[in-house]
Amino acid sequence: MTLNDLTNKKICFLGLGIENYALLMFLLQKKLRAEFFVCDARQNITSPASGTLSLIRRGHGVRWKLGKNYDRDLDKYDIIFRIAGYPLFNKNIIRAMMAGVTVSSPAKIFFDLCPSKNIIGVTGSKGKGTTASLIFQILKDAGKRVHFGGNIGVPLFSFFKKIKPDDWVVLELSSFQLEDLHLSPHIAVITNFFPEHLAAADPLNPNCHKTLAAYWEAKAVIFTHQNKRDFLVVSEELREKLRHEKIPSRVRYFGSLALPTPLVGSHNKRNIAAAQTVARIVGISRGQIKKSIAAFNGLEHRLELVAVKDNRRYYNDSFATTPEASITALNSFEPGHILLLAGGASKASDFSSFAGEVKKCVHEIVLLPGKGSREIKIALNAAKFKHVHTAPDMKQAVAAAERFSQPGDVILLAPACASFGIFKNYKDRGEQFKRAVLRS
Repeated sequence: MTLNDLTNKKICFLGLGIENYALLMFLLQKKLRAEFFVCDARQNITSPASGTLSLIRRGHGVRWKLGKNYDRDLDKYDIIFRIAGYPLFNKNIIRAMMAGVTVSSPAKIFFDLCPSKNIIGVTGSKGKGTTASLIFQILKDAGKRVHFGGNIGVPLFSFFKKIKPDDWVVLELSSFQLEDLHLSPHIAVITNFFPEHLAAADPLNPNCHKTLAAYWEAKAVIFTHQNKRDFLVVSEELREKLRHEKIPSRVRYFGSLALPTPLVGSHNKRNIAAAQTVARIVGISRGQIKKSIAAFNGLEHRLELVAVKDNRRYYNDSFATTPEASITALNSFEPGHILLLAGGASKASDFSSFAGEVKKCVHEIVLLPGKGSREIKIALNAAKFKHVHTAPDMKQAVAAAERFSQPGDVILLAPACASFGIFKNYKDRGEQFKRAVLRS
């Protein structure tokens, strides 16, 4: 798709998340001759970029369809840009496609229009944010012109105008951004793969994958459209799974790499190995890679050290929204000296392995409100783990953790559940944890 393909068309932005908002602003700034329609479930919509939504409302020919029936009659548009949270195979989308409507997304048109083909795409059930951020940092430290965005929270079209043909572009890509792409990045990275997004957790983003096979199929798009000049960088743990795939590119497997780093946990040794493999493909020296890794402190809400108080260490891993991610966090510390804060909204997860790991590593657990917490409690009862407490909010959860903890403990927020309910999202949950820790 080119910009000419959008001219004189009726264009629907289905969901005004930060990606669609950045794309709309980009097209408005290009003075594209087209009719723009914003369709969103929220009746009282607020700006994804504070202070600028009113500029769109006051002019530019943008029309609004908000509230209950926002996604009806999608067949009246020529092109739909779907946010990642809107299900690709929703009946309204299918009806529109059958009527000849082009269904795209910000990620899809980004790959079409990007002036640079030096795109590094990173996906995986967990670890993709840290790995992508580390790759970006290594390239930047090495003097490369490099841009970074995607699922990490930086919209693709927020930096599009800065990209030059020889630049490098590092993208964190979710399965929902990947699922309908018809192009793949020059260097594709898969950090790992395990069950995730198999049930809708966020009421404003109801997208999910019907089966584990469908989830893998979405992830696999990151390499499906590559060619023999491209690279697939993938975890050694997925070697057997990839034996059943047709891979058109050159494959580089990574394992675990122990280099000096502030990052804790064996999983970060694998993230570092992935980033180093990519950096070597790009041509970065080993010395520069080691230097960048040693200076990289990781991402907020990913095993983030919040404070050390009263001989206790507080870690915020609010991004651990699955049992598997929480198990990884638990295995980053000495067993028996962890007080865990967990629970929240249900993602239809199996908590049996998680409960077994809690029994092995944790001496007390405090559960936050939510259906997922009730599912965890059932699994813990089955595992005969009895040191379970509940708290109605984060402030009281932290207070309980401090009350039941001992000197030398790690007080760890690694929820194993989605955040929706008493929190806006995982970031809000992590921020509330940090405020409660620092104020106590």
